[in-house]
This record gives sequence, C-alpha cells and structure tokens, in this order.
Amino acid sequence: MRYIDAQAIEDIAAGAAVLGTGGGGDPYIGKMMALQAIEKYGPIPLMTVDELDDDALVVPSSMIGAPTVMVEKIPAEGMVTQALEFIEQALGKKVAVTMPIEVGGVNSIIPLVVAAEKGIPVLDADAMGRAFPEAQMVTFYLDGLAPAPTAMTDERGNGIVMYPVDGVMSERFARSVTIQMGGSAAMCDYPLSGKQVKQSAIPGTLTLAQEIGALLRTARSQETSPVRMLLDKLGGFELFTGKTVDISRRTDSGFTKGQATFDGIDHDRGRQMILGFQNEHLVALENGQPLATTPDLLAVLDKETGMPITTEGLKYGARVSIVAFPCHAKWRTAKGIETVGPRYFGYDFDYVPVEQLVAKRGEKA
Repeated sequence: MRYIDAQAIEDIAAGAAVLGTGGGGDPYIGKMMALQAIEKYGPIPLMTVDELDDDALVVPSSMIGAPTVMVEKIPAEGMVTQALEFIEQALGKKVAVTMPIEVGGVNSIIPLVVAAEKGIPVLDADAMGRAFPEAQMVTFYLDGLAPAPTAMTDERGNGIVMYPVDGVMSERFARSVTIQMGGSAAMCDYPLSGKQVKQSAIPGTLTLAQEIGALLRTARSQETSPVRMLLDKLGGFELFTGKTVDISRRTDSGFTKGQATFDGIDHDRGRQMILGFQNEHLVALENGQPLATTPDLLAVLDKETGMPITTEGLKYGARVSIVAFPCHAKWRTAKGIETVGPRYFGYDFDYVPVEQLVAKRGEKA
C-alpha cells in the first residue's frame, strides 16, 4: 500500500481527464476538494487489488449528472461521504474500502476525498477503464452484479436509498433523482465484496492516470511532443489536428449533450471532423464516416501541451489534437458493445475497433 500526496493528486487529475474522454466532470473541482482533504486529514492510502481481502465491503463513490452543472454547483463538503454512510446504514456494515466507479475527470478524485474523510483506503481500480455517461455502463453490470442498495445525496442534505434490480433500472431511477436534485448529485452504488471486485474491476487505473499526468507535467522539457509521448504510452492514434469552429452544447435529461466541429490545420488542412458527445466523447466523424467510436477512448488534447480538454471546457478557436485509444477488452465483448457501442447512443453504424479503422484509412490513402 502506498500513499497519495498533493503531487499525486495533481497528476491523477490530469491523467484522469485524458482517460475520461472529455467527461467524468471537471477534474479541477475534484483536485481542489482532494487537496483540501489531505491538508485536513493527511495522505490517503491507495490499496492494490492484490491487497484487498475477499470479505471486505467495497463501495464506489462518485458524482452523477451533467458536467456543465457541476462547474457551477460545487459538491458540498461531506456530501459524497453521506451517501456512503447511507449504504453502511442499509447494510449494517462498515465500508472497508472505497474506489472510483470510473477513471475519468472528477470521479477519479472523489473517492480520494471520501477516503480521507472516512479514514479508509482507496482501491487502485475502477469499473470502466475510462468514463461513460450512464450507471449501467460498468464492468460490474457486464458480470451480472447487483447495484443495490444505491444511495444518493445532494448539497442540501437530501438523501435517498434505492433498491434497483439491475444497472439499467439504477440508471433510470438515479437520473430522475439527479434532475430533482438540481442536475448534479452524489451517488454510491454496487456495494460488493472484495472477491467480486477482484473478479470484475479493471485494476491499476489510478496508477495509470497518475503516470499519464506525470508524463504531461514533465513533457515540456522533452524534445518529443507531449501528444506523441501520450500516444506511445497508451498505444493510441492521432485522428485529427484542427481548430474548434463550432460547439453545440445543451443540458438534456441530466446529461451534457452536443457536438463540436473542427477544421483541419497543418497536415490536416482541408479536412473537417465532427465530435459527438453525451458527457463523454462518443464518436469522431469525417464526411459522416466514423474515425473512432465508443467504447474506444476519444480525447481532445491541447495541440502544444497535450493537456486534455473536457466537453464543457472546449472553446471556439482552440487548437487541438483529437486522439483515440483502444478500450479495455471487457468492452469489446458482445454485451460490452451492446451496452456502450455506437448503436446504443443512436448512431446508425456498428462498432469497429479504432486500430482497424485507422488501418483501413491508411489503405485508402
């Protein structure tokens, strides 16, 4: 077990924004909350999956809602911890370990805050390997694990405990509650045993986020471009280099939805690309044809620094590199693609792995 200090939080926040594919909430908000928490409570223990006891009660802690709302409605101190304590009350058992439900944006950092407040470790794992917009889009759902009891709280102290029968119903209930709570809420779901988490979670993702953040922090002193270094580390592909020429964003049913349009620059001059998102980036299209799609990871990076830009932080005129990385193998199963593939989000084409799409483009060129 090692401990998370202030520098680690800075690096995790940056790296999680890359893995968060534009979503998961603004990492800056979570970073400031976590820095305040370690100043108050001290460094936070980070536990590996191998160190987890089979009978330990593990509960993910997170925020749910539209990232654009969370920018203006900062979570109250103790808000997520209250949701965790509702789970303890419902089960009559203390939570031994918390963890991220997704390794993306603020939801990578929120468990660190909860761990500091509760005096428990954070697990170095998550249930997505990236960020997705809906509650059933987790490896726990793919493996048939139950989300109940599920607890939600808001900044005013309101709380609710639900018993959905599966992840799909959890999403429906939670999204309705989130809207009533003002578009952003705390959520703890999938209380599981250590044995179940070991079998289903994606290990090492907080460490990966920290490594990505450290790479971006030190990249400016290197001769290789930060974007290239990041692609090499994650086995990714640069799809497009351009500037933002149009952004359409709206808050709809508890999500931030929309699309961004980019005109090509440098070697991509004369091309145009559209990026569709629902909290997270879902598809990259050129002339209506996919360059990469969910569940593979799509990220918008600052062209010079390689720093990630979230869907709510993207601005007109920004010069960016749009990149894609292969997703975890769990999402490339039939159930994974059914749960998070492009057709689920209303796009009229099937999922094709990004490496195959890139190879196909190379053959045509």
